[in-house]
Amino acid sequence: MIYFVEDDNSIRKLVLYSLTSAGMEAEGFARPGEFWSALDRQIPQVVLLDIMLPEEDGISILKRLRASRKTKRLQVILLTAKGSEFDKVVGLDAGADDYVAKPFGMMELMARVRSALRRAEDAAPSVPILSLGELSVDRGRHLVRVAGEDVALTLKEFQLLCLLLERPGTVFTRDQLLSTVWGYDFDGASRTVDVHVRTLRQKLGAAGNLVQTVRGIGYKIGEAP
Repeated sequence: MIYFVEDDNSIRKLVLYSLTSAGMEAEGFARPGEFWSALDRQIPQVVLLDIMLPEEDGISILKRLRASRKTKRLQVILLTAKGSEFDKVVGLDAGADDYVAKPFGMMELMARVRSALRRAEDAAPSVPILSLGELSVDRGRHLVRVAGEDVALTLKEFQLLCLLLERPGTVFTRDQLLSTVWGYDFDGASRTVDVHVRTLRQKLGAAGNLVQTVRGIGYKIGEAP
């Protein structure tokens, strides 16, 4: 998956058309807020990032990506009309993996994206697929399937499911789940876990029964029927 953050509609549509025509999966965003929301649902392999954006500039977005444990290794290509050597140095020093100045040739951009995808695949650790009954989770590709059908989960729902599936039969307290998945503690934490478990069960459909409540303690993944 490739995410493209660009507020110029004509450029965004052209690049997305070129990416999808080349057989790549891509999604575009006009505003940073839309990008951050999508990132909560799925982490892509490559981010194409314009520097001059409304709400939040590309360099700020890049620094936030690099500061997060979950996204610090993302392949990021900066796209910008600022083509001076100084601007390139600023972008690369901020953590960009590549830098393309506007106007750019589409063939060159496609080649750079393919190169970034190769680097992302080479850097990705070999992660086994977790499965139980008709439920399967590909952690490396962030894919969840029930009876062969894709299930869309938010990032927190995905992380919660993976944690439970990694240790089937193990009972996790709500505090353990909160600490591992959310990484913090706050008032109303128990409700936060309960709400996510409820929505996770709903999204998993028939496989939702695998996520079992252990009264007075927390949750576990039970055995497939």
